[in-house]
Amino acid sequence: MLFKRRVLSFLILSVVVFFAAIIDRNPLPDFSRYTQVQEKKSAFFGYILPLVKHSNRLVIDDRKQLEALANNVGNLSFFQQRELDGLAEDYFVDRENRSDLQVVEQLLLRVDPVPASLALAQAAIESAWGTSRFAVQGNNLFGQWCYKKGCGLVPLQRNSGSHHEVAKFATVSESVESYIRNINTHRAYTDLRATRASLRSEESSASGYQLAENLLEYSELREKYVHEVQAVIHINNLARYDGL
Repeated sequence: MLFKRRVLSFLILSVVVFFAAIIDRNPLPDFSRYTQVQEKKSAFFGYILPLVKHSNRLVIDDRKQLEALANNVGNLSFFQQRELDGLAEDYFVDRENRSDLQVVEQLLLRVDPVPASLALAQAAIESAWGTSRFAVQGNNLFGQWCYKKGCGLVPLQRNSGSHHEVAKFATVSESVESYIRNINTHRAYTDLRATRASLRSEESSASGYQLAENLLEYSELREKYVHEVQAVIHINNLARYDGL
């Protein structure tokens, strides 16, 4: 019995150490220490870009799996069916009253990478170049909200009667993954996903500048926000990262 307890304690400690290592691997740098604007921008984009590329690679892997399943719709094995159900759950596609083909069609719209230029520009705006309270205290670079009490940080200027909080994440990487999942699944960005799919069907890659047109629901500023995102992409030549 003592041996089993020691083994269990060792396993628990190993898990804790493992996840602690993940959390500490890419902590948010102190971007407020930069006094030169261009230096701060270079440091910020240099830090965020690998995280965006990593999250997009996860989506690309899911898409490869999905495309393999799509080629066999109507003749899925038991395990392939489970894979399809898992993707539907991960990307919030309701299976009720939908055939496998309809599920695949919905997933093909959702399981697609987000242009790096779009993610970089929104991260810069939403986090004040990595220096906002929500970025520093909650690893939240995209201003994402949550609605369960204690799930995040309460905005200092929250409207009376509002109950949302700004989500907290264990790591910045988790924040990036959540942002990409939000763009790929939330109903507010249905048009963005449709535009992205249309460009894909034309054998051209979607640019962040183009897709920014479909971010009207991301901010109360609406058109002004779209123009701000596009300006950050243009001024900083972020389009060069979309093909990476």
